[in-house]
Amino acid sequence: MSLTAAMFSGVSGLAAQSMSMGMISDNISNANTIGYKDTRAVFSTLVTESATATTYSPGGVTVHPTSRVDHQGLVTGSSNSTNMALAGQGFFVVHTLADTTQSGGNYLFTRAGTFEPDSEGRLRNAQGYYLQGWEIDPNGNIPTNQSDLSALEPVNVSGLTGNAEPTSTIGLKMNLAKTQASFGAGYVAGDMTNGTTTPHFVRSFQVYDSVGAAHSVSFNFLKTGTGATPNEWTVEITADLDDDGTEDVLSTEVVSFNTDGTLDLSSGNTTQTNTITIPWAATLGITSPQNITLNFGSDDQSDGFTSFAGNSELVSSEVNGALFGAFNSVFIDEEGNVIAKFDNGTSRYIYKIPVATFPNPNELTNKDGNAYDETPESGTFTLREATLGGAGRIISSATEASTVDIAEEFTRMIVTQRSYSAASKIITTADEMLEELIRIKR
Repeated sequence: MSLTAAMFSGVSGLAAQSMSMGMISDNISNANTIGYKDTRAVFSTLVTESATATTYSPGGVTVHPTSRVDHQGLVTGSSNSTNMALAGQGFFVVHTLADTTQSGGNYLFTRAGTFEPDSEGRLRNAQGYYLQGWEIDPNGNIPTNQSDLSALEPVNVSGLTGNAEPTSTIGLKMNLAKTQASFGAGYVAGDMTNGTTTPHFVRSFQVYDSVGAAHSVSFNFLKTGTGATPNEWTVEITADLDDDGTEDVLSTEVVSFNTDGTLDLSSGNTTQTNTITIPWAATLGITSPQNITLNFGSDDQSDGFTSFAGNSELVSSEVNGALFGAFNSVFIDEEGNVIAKFDNGTSRYIYKIPVATFPNPNELTNKDGNAYDETPESGTFTLREATLGGAGRIISSATEASTVDIAEEFTRMIVTQRSYSAASKIITTADEMLEELIRIKR
């Protein structure tokens, strides 16, 4: 009985080492597979209970394939901006079909980030799986129910025809000469615009409307302070509202300064507002009115308008907005934001790529195409924003290399080969012993 059991124990050893060799062969074959996680053979004994304390019943060995899914592979650079790698825990969410509403497809999870646009602009990896993401709305928000797979959609980077950004803020830093002779009393609103009065200082700036067309807005300055309030300037803001070549007054304001040349917003002498409204003519076919926030500086500070000795001059200006620009490229930041860039220097957030995490990723089941699916042992996935809640960060223009170490695999191959040969010797030796037993009868 023991000899037969020894043979069966040897057979179990052959089977276990054969499976180990299979794992090694898969690992070596996938040494250059992006995002591949190597599999290790973990051996455990099979015990047959002995009838008495003076007998021994061989059991054998069994093997358990263990995937090291949670091991980080080396992140390597790529020339493709839509290639991605995950540094840390988690997986990209992909779908087997381009249209997730069609039947027959399913969601999978992968670290293989070789995503490139297909013929319709949808990001698909080399295995043919489509990257899923949350669409970002015009206010910069993603869906509230982030745990719902149906809130995801294939990330598509085509169809972005262009982008225009209307001007919403104008920030000015300038000095209005303290030594400038005052025009004095008697100034009438609009006199600088209609040419009755010549301003002491004029500067014009380009602003952009809702379709990205450029218009000129002028700031006309005239020193009008006299008597007890000598440090006052009148500002007339103008623009051509209907493109007829004539400037229209948008706002007339009084800017007051302290005796040290800093801006005075609290004394009551100033009528400066923080916003101008531009009522573009309906014939221009653009959004009207357009509200623009003005920033002339802080009260009692010299961080905007000042009135020091010397010449009147513009120090700096910050006017946002941009002309219409064509789609140029896509950039993906480490938080998973897919950002479309345009040739006018503007950008727009279009998608956010989620990262799926599992309580026990090593128990995920392998699927074709270097992907995984959840199991009861792996636990249920959680969709997270990259870098939050334990989810890794996303690195664009990069891929994650296989975790296979070829030198280690060859070493394990030698050990497995020797172990297989040793197990075969158990069978041949037990066979010889049984043959000796049969010879006794002869």
